[in-house]
Amino acid sequence: MLEEIRKNHNLQLIIGLLTGIVFGFFLQRGGVTRYDVILGQLLLKDFTVLKVMLTAVLTGTLGVHFLVSRGYADLHIKPGSLGQTAVGGLIFGAGFAILGYCPGTLAGAIGQGSLDALLAGLPGILLGTWFFSLVYPVVKERIYPWKSFGDLTFPKLLKKDTWPVVFAFAGGILAFLVLLEMLGL
Repeated sequence: MLEEIRKNHNLQLIIGLLTGIVFGFFLQRGGVTRYDVILGQLLLKDFTVLKVMLTAVLTGTLGVHFLVSRGYADLHIKPGSLGQTAVGGLIFGAGFAILGYCPGTLAGAIGQGSLDALLAGLPGILLGTWFFSLVYPVVKERIYPWKSFGDLTFPKLLKKDTWPVVFAFAGGILAFLVLLEMLGL
């Protein structure tokens, strides 16, 4: 069945669309498509966004590694660098701070009818994408190579087997989420 999905481009698009709709639904239900919730996170007063993100990271980490361990998926680690991380972080952070949406929450906010997301966010993300495509050749050549760390992962960095690191990482996230709840954040 998985081989059929891999070979069928249209089916992959349909699965991607349906997955995106479900993802947007959960973002909306979690409250992270509301500007006041996102602003509260940026002001460190409302940790709903962080809780939703960490829950997704926890679920994704365990799910992906389970699928890999069973042979249902393969990890393809993309080489990275501090230059790539800095550029991505600056672009993401600037857009998030200016408008109060990340790409996922922007799509969810548009879906729920938020005019600020539709009239400012969507043109902003399209304009930013266009501008980045213009400067990408220079950024790729001059900034991305800075401090390359290759296809490094935490298990490789720590020189440990994957599952102990995954469980430690998951346990740390879970403990932090419980702490946030206990503190009423």
